[in-house]
Amino acid sequence: MKPRQRRLLWVLAGVVLCATAIMLTLRALNANVMFFYSPSQVHAGEAPQGAAFRLGGLVEAGSVQRSAEGVQVRFMVTDQVQRVAVHYQGLLPDLFREGKGVVVAGKLQSPGVFRATEVLAKHDENYMPPEAAKALEDAKAKP
Repeated sequence: MKPRQRRLLWVLAGVVLCATAIMLTLRALNANVMFFYSPSQVHAGEAPQGAAFRLGGLVEAGSVQRSAEGVQVRFMVTDQVQRVAVHYQGLLPDLFREGKGVVVAGKLQSPGVFRATEVLAKHDENYMPPEAAKALEDAKAKP
């Protein structure tokens, strides 16, 4: 094999190695992407079935139900137009309250129930995630 052919072989091997590394990196990043949806978008069918996503809005007043052990919690998340039932098993953040902003991560189950794996509550009275604030504004603007 001539030196020129050997050099070409090394260059091709490097290109294949770089392409493989880029493909694996993009696949790993794509697996960790989690999109945000409002209750109105969930009811419109825009949210994926069986895939993880984030749901944001307000905890509906009077909707929080806790189990006797206090580990299982059911509540409604609303954007003041539509609402979605959320089931969560675990400890809630200290700032979790009815009427306050919340973002939950998990998967939508078939009968319209969102099974949450993580609950994030707003940290002070002036803060709401930008996505949740925009979803509330959009929901109010719709006729």
